[in-house]
Amino acid sequence: MAAKALSFVVGDYVVYPKHGVGRVVELQSQEIAGAKLELYVLRFEKERMTLRVPTNKAESVGMRKLSSNAQMSDALTTLKGKPKVKRTMWSRRAQEYEAKINSGDLVSIAEVVRDLFRAEDQPEQSYSERQIFEAACSRLARELAAMEQVDEPAAQVKILDILRAAAAIHNK
Repeated sequence: MAAKALSFVVGDYVVYPKHGVGRVVELQSQEIAGAKLELYVLRFEKERMTLRVPTNKAESVGMRKLSSNAQMSDALTTLKGKPKVKRTMWSRRAQEYEAKINSGDLVSIAEVVRDLFRAEDQPEQSYSERQIFEAACSRLARELAAMEQVDEPAAQVKILDILRAAAAIHNK
């Protein structure tokens, strides 16, 4: 199967699975080991990081455009669901959660956020649970913020409001 290059232009917001939402700031041509390579130069503001992705590898690494409104709607609906409580060891669950976050799939990330959310009246999270929750929530909020053209804190407030409303229903 031939890999077709995805076409992104300078200024596009893109999602890179391992790092979340970034912006294409430049298209570059570089010669590396005698081969001419076309590169997308991505800037991730939150991490203050720049990443160069060969244009012919963009699809294979999972780089994609921002989600559609329907996909975001599915993710926000996922947040309203009843959290799934797994009885497996934390180390195994943590690996599963990290894999879901790094998949770049919005609904999978929303599942992690939903499952690790704790309302004020619920038991405290462990440090590592809180770290994974915050990473997933931030990843979801950045994509929501880019889509709705608001800042990340405003998107995070929207997500937390949905989670609190769902917790009030499910914890009765």
